[in-house]
Amino acid sequence: MYDIKKLDDYLNRLFELKKYPSVAICIRGPEGIIFEKGYGYCDSEKQRPAGSNTVYGIASMSKSMTTLACAILEAEGKLSFSDPVTKYFPKFSIPGTPAESVTLRHLAMHTAGIPPIPPLEWSIVMNTPGRDTQSSEALKASAPNKMDKIEDIIDYIAHSGEYEPLGAPGEYMSYSNDAYALLSYVVDQAAGITLEKFLQERIFKPLGMTRSVLDLDGKEAIALAEGDIADLFDLDDDGNLYSDQVWSVLPPYRGCACVKSTANDITKYYQMLSQNGIFEGKQIIDPKAVEILIGREFPETPYPFYCFGLNKRIKNDKVICEHSGGLHGVSTQGGLIIGGYSMTALCNQGDVSMEPFLWPCYNLVLGLPLDTSHAFAIPSGNKFSMPEAVTGTYISREAVPAYCIVTSDDEGNLFARYYEDNLVLHHCEETLFSARTVDNPDEQRTTMRFLIRNGKAWGVRCYTRIFQRVNE
Repeated sequence: MYDIKKLDDYLNRLFELKKYPSVAICIRGPEGIIFEKGYGYCDSEKQRPAGSNTVYGIASMSKSMTTLACAILEAEGKLSFSDPVTKYFPKFSIPGTPAESVTLRHLAMHTAGIPPIPPLEWSIVMNTPGRDTQSSEALKASAPNKMDKIEDIIDYIAHSGEYEPLGAPGEYMSYSNDAYALLSYVVDQAAGITLEKFLQERIFKPLGMTRSVLDLDGKEAIALAEGDIADLFDLDDDGNLYSDQVWSVLPPYRGCACVKSTANDITKYYQMLSQNGIFEGKQIIDPKAVEILIGREFPETPYPFYCFGLNKRIKNDKVICEHSGGLHGVSTQGGLIIGGYSMTALCNQGDVSMEPFLWPCYNLVLGLPLDTSHAFAIPSGNKFSMPEAVTGTYISREAVPAYCIVTSDDEGNLFARYYEDNLVLHHCEETLFSARTVDNPDEQRTTMRFLIRNGKAWGVRCYTRIFQRVNE
């Protein structure tokens, strides 16, 4: 039914082109494992080949596990996504926003109004040993404290005065790691046990995810891996690739980014969600919890819509739910197709995209050509009618301030300096643009959707994060 050799050849060519240290792939269907393979090696000495049972970090793919824990608790009547955050954290507030108006639903959907802010990066550099680069030292100097407690994040959000909220709760989506830090501790309170123990007892163990764990420093993951764990590769300040075994330690962000797992294990998790909580004929979780997580409350369109920890979209008349992840030495992407299919691509190099590896896995199941793109921002070939409304400088303060500087030429063509990239903005529809490099116009660097009010953009959502205009 499936041309596995063709997929393997395609992925192998892609791996050789990208030159990443290693990538682990697994595809699972109702009939069992359809495809699993590792490409490359876990270590710089090339002594340990990668496989579908190799342990990797999954970073932000952890988020749906945290919200699934919340969904299970809601199905059991122990919490509600409509609960105000102040029920669990009385001191929580967003400046200018009625405290009781921010709910767990807003946290889970990244719509609380919190823009990109720096506590996560501070938490990493202040709590991770052995990260003494020039950039990390600069971040340490700017940190107000160790950012090792949830109270430190709550205090920053409420009292720092260093950011402007995006709008009313529910008005704008902007990806917020801080929101998921809060949800981690909500689970602790509502469940009466830690999130770590809840995931182990209610999700990992029943699914047979024996090589998965939520831990902060990687020690538990290293122990269960028994030597089959990926080293972490990244670029130093000079752009040179190096490897280490120093996992990012970010104490308050436990359920946000700290699960370690395997491609094989993660496809068990996603397949269970794709089958209303059933895995290998056994009801693992209440189907009500799956409905809460990714169900009818959320629209089904060709455009990704963020549910509770997973993006939901339609491709070839099938519903796909997915998420990516990234940290030091970690780049991941995984997802499911409703009806019993799941797929995962895990890599041990930081800050690279796994979309090119995951898309052919979807395409294999969907019966599409392996090179079919899943990009949703398609250039229209038309120029934007109000270039003057979007030109200007926009900022993200998630770590060291990052800028998106938008300019136009005399003919109304739009360009952007985004981080270190020089991009051309191709208008797609409404205020949505596909941002691509000059050297590689066929490959999308990011999407940009401008948020215009009274004839001028006050912000731009670069993929999932809103950069706010700098008043000039």
